[in-house]
Amino acid sequence: MTRGEARAQLTDMVSRDEKRLELDQTALLIAAEEYPNLEIKKYLDKLDSFAHQARELDDRNAEPLERIMWLSDLLFNDLGFRGNVENYSDARNSFLNDVIDRRTGIPITLSVIFLEVARRIGLKLFGVGMPGHFIVKYADDDLEILIDPFNGGRLLSEERCREMIEQMYGGTMSFHPSFLDAVTKKQILTRMLLNLKGIYARAMDNHKTLSVIERLLLVDPDAVAEIRDRGLVYFSLERYAQAQEDLEEYLRRAPKSEDAKEIKERIKELRQRQAQLN
Repeated sequence: MTRGEARAQLTDMVSRDEKRLELDQTALLIAAEEYPNLEIKKYLDKLDSFAHQARELDDRNAEPLERIMWLSDLLFNDLGFRGNVENYSDARNSFLNDVIDRRTGIPITLSVIFLEVARRIGLKLFGVGMPGHFIVKYADDDLEILIDPFNGGRLLSEERCREMIEQMYGGTMSFHPSFLDAVTKKQILTRMLLNLKGIYARAMDNHKTLSVIERLLLVDPDAVAEIRDRGLVYFSLERYAQAQEDLEEYLRRAPKSEDAKEIKERIKELRQRQAQLN
């Protein structure tokens, strides 16, 4: 699959509604731009194989907690998936194919695997976009179970989640129960892409950062911060006309933003540079 084909299929997939959007395939399409020879069906088949093994352990009539524990035991003990604590910021941790191959990843990619294998065996779980640490949960009218795939599928309480936020943010962020709300598939994909964007931006890889921003805007065309950031990346790449267009669009959409003054100065600089080129 070429990068162009991957982008076209990604565009189609993220245009679908929540029920028709296939999380596993879309995550692999994100990876396909980095791995041009990636065989998506091969990795979907691997997830199917994990699910086949899970069914051999599973009893659909059992209590949800039992089913969750059986699935955790398979993924994190038998199959050896684990959180990559040694090299958390490795970009490979954000690509589902690589996580499946190496059996290691970050919270969100391990959570996607957990969610997708659970879905295949008829166990409905949800992603939870807690700040700084993605987890999954089971929820019905009577019960909520929080699971941490990055840490071997351990079970979490709300109080433990509160403590994690305290530890991660050093008291600068207050816990709110909404942190444990379920998120949509598009929100999961956005968070995966934002992780990648951060990695490439820190590495000052403008071309890869731009590619990620383009995909973020496919998922959410109204993400004004991404329009701004795309403009700033265009500026760094000396694509001044495109930079000016994006930054002006950002100000049109967010005229009272905190960085409006800074962006106006950048637009002024862009106009001067373009005048010099002409």
